[in-house]
Amino acid sequence: MNTPKITFNGLAVSLSGHTLQIGDKAPSFQLVGNSLEPVSSDRFAGRVLVISCVPSLDTPVCSLETRRFNQEAAALPGDVTILTVSRDLPFAQARWCAANGIKQVLTASDYRNFGFAQDYGVLLEDLGLLTRAVFIVDKQGIIRYIQFVPEVTQEPDYKEVLAEIQKVL
Repeated sequence: MNTPKITFNGLAVSLSGHTLQIGDKAPSFQLVGNSLEPVSSDRFAGRVLVISCVPSLDTPVCSLETRRFNQEAAALPGDVTILTVSRDLPFAQARWCAANGIKQVLTASDYRNFGFAQDYGVLLEDLGLLTRAVFIVDKQGIIRYIQFVPEVTQEPDYKEVLAEIQKVL
């Protein structure tokens, strides 16, 4: 997979970081949870992990996306975790989750050092935010699906993501 071409409000933006491929071992990560606790990739070992990267939960499309994945998660098997990652401060993520009744999706922040953003190739260089992307990692820690949404202000293809989750189970 080549570096995807991404636009933000119709303007081309640059991504920074590693370009991952389907079949690659998912990079390990250390994020920050809503209570400032570490959220490590080790926590998801032996589970199917769906990683939804968003610019900010406090924006309309990111809010819609995370609420939609929260709804869809209720119908997924217990060994599937949906993790939404943004650069929002953990306090803002906790507030947003409480206000929106988010119980099925875990949120975590990459606000400290862009480590996740660089390792997953989702850093919007000029904006300091994550681009909109979805990764599915199987129980062995292998990336089985990648979707970069070409226009950051649009939602991902949920139907495709859900179908790919079923293939990994």
